[in-house]
Amino acid sequence: MAVAENERDALISLFSERGWPVDGQKADQLMTYYRMLVEKNRVMNLTRITDFQDALIKHFADSLMIADHVDLDHVGTVLDLGSGAGFPGVPLRIMYPHLHLVMIDSVGKKMSFVQDVIDELQLAHTEARHVRAEDLARDRKHREQYDLVVSRAVANLSTLAEYCLPFVKTGGCFAAYKADNCEDEVAEAAAAIRKLGGEPADVRKYSFSGLGRAIVLVKKKSATPALYPRKAGTPAKEPLR
Repeated sequence: MAVAENERDALISLFSERGWPVDGQKADQLMTYYRMLVEKNRVMNLTRITDFQDALIKHFADSLMIADHVDLDHVGTVLDLGSGAGFPGVPLRIMYPHLHLVMIDSVGKKMSFVQDVIDELQLAHTEARHVRAEDLARDRKHREQYDLVVSRAVANLSTLAEYCLPFVKTGGCFAAYKADNCEDEVAEAAAAIRKLGGEPADVRKYSFSGLGRAIVLVKKKSATPALYPRKAGTPAKEPLR
């Protein structure tokens, strides 16, 4: 599938307007990623969003909105939990090449696709791992080792916090991408976040091309108790309260 020059130009224009550090090489990498996503989606269910303009806003720009709320120039290590087809991890790694990124998902076929993207784009210090968060969080090489943990996974905030906060080092941050009507969900997750060592959530709302979204930021103030995360499946079935 050929990428139209006007699509590449549209991406560069949008990112430049937002103040995101795009150049020709990064634009080419993002467009190659888009091409690979659309081609693979013909034989595998990666995303419902394949139209370029929709993907530009709902996948690529949305992934990068965290850059308006977290100083990524001062972030070194990132874990993308429930990465799926590679969002937000791949766009963040392309735009901020100094990041050391690990992307994890419980669906092996999706991580195989993401590995193909990593190989094609030659993304250094970037990993795609087929593993459950509950298992990897018990590994000392990963537990409380990340400056930033991000997730666009479809799960309630209490569940995401139990998956994500064990990976965040004290002083680091967990960021969940949510719809802008997430107030009740944030309130319900307050006790769980506290149990897991997090500070009260900071909700940053934004609207982009009519898309109402929010990034929920949780700073890690103390170590997560060894009990968490609980065994596989429990955080989703029985969210902390």
